[in-house]
Amino acid sequence: MTRKNRIRAAIVTATAVVTVGTVTAGVSMAGAEAAPKKPSKKEIAALFDGWNKSLRTGDSKKVADRYAKDAVLLPTVSNRVRTDRAGIVDYFDHFLENKPVGKKIKSHINVLDSNSALDAGTYAFTLTDKETGKKSVVEARYTYEYEKRNGVWKIVNHHSSAMPEG
Repeated sequence: MTRKNRIRAAIVTATAVVTVGTVTAGVSMAGAEAAPKKPSKKEIAALFDGWNKSLRTGDSKKVADRYAKDAVLLPTVSNRVRTDRAGIVDYFDHFLENKPVGKKIKSHINVLDSNSALDAGTYAFTLTDKETGKKSVVEARYTYEYEKRNGVWKIVNHHSSAMPEG
């Protein structure tokens, strides 16, 4: 092999190594951008805690802020499906009069991807009658579907129904 051929071979080899390195780095970077970190089940469980705290403010608008603009609420103590903010606020205007305090009994969380998760199970609400002050407990089944929108977790579907055998 002549000196000229060795130089050409060295240049071709060096170019190939640089090209492979660049492609590999590009693929690694693209993969990192395409797969954001999935939230933990604990992070999703904490969304209920935040929602429950918003109930304790007594402010139906603060509770409604936890729902997406296009959310669907199938509430525990109303037969009316709520599909917009005004309907959700209206429901909580009445529900909050009973000073509800929720407690999960059993929870099953399924993290679907980095921007969506489901939390389904059973919970109990202690309600206080606004006339008599008497407390009662309502056990219910629930499903929350969460989506991360513009970096904020929102409830997109919330179904809650009293236990049929309660």
